[in-house]
Amino acid sequence: MNIIKTDIPGVVIIEPRVLSDARGYFFESFSERDFRESVGEIKFVQDNESKSCRGVLRGLHFQKPPHAQTKLVRVVSGSVLDVAVDIRRGSPTYGKWVSVLLTGDNHRQIFLPAGMAHGFSVLSAQAVFQYKCDAFYEPSSEGAIVWNDPDVGIDWRLPSEELILSAKDRANPRLSEIISPFEYL
Repeated sequence: MNIIKTDIPGVVIIEPRVLSDARGYFFESFSERDFRESVGEIKFVQDNESKSCRGVLRGLHFQKPPHAQTKLVRVVSGSVLDVAVDIRRGSPTYGKWVSVLLTGDNHRQIFLPAGMAHGFSVLSAQAVFQYKCDAFYEPSSEGAIVWNDPDVGIDWRLPSEELILSAKDRANPRLSEIISPFEYL
């Protein structure tokens, strides 16, 4: 696997080695050994999958400690713009964001350590999105910041009038209105 560092420490893009021939392709989407050697020691406990249509924007979500989640994200089919926002107090990249185009064809993945608000916008007609988490989902630990926070300034690569959001995601607070439960170490 090829590991690509981003501008936010700890957030990395993973490109698996894809073997292709006339029959199709094969790749390891996850190897605990290779992941541990290249990224770090993580024990994933939950896998999630969602299917969404073009224009859906989910995010920007996080789980507060003690149920904070580290995620490994990929797209099985379709195309999404995946975004991580650093919300770790004291981080030199606090409030900054990075994005990566994840598609069923490029097989890229993004690793998000705890302390990132996470979201994605669907750029294709439909997309199937999968992610691994190192902690179980706990509703009482939900946290979020609003998708269009002007202080963060994310370009979701879709016109805002085309976006489809839940009522909950439309009402999330700005980053400046929350006290982040994460400390940069």
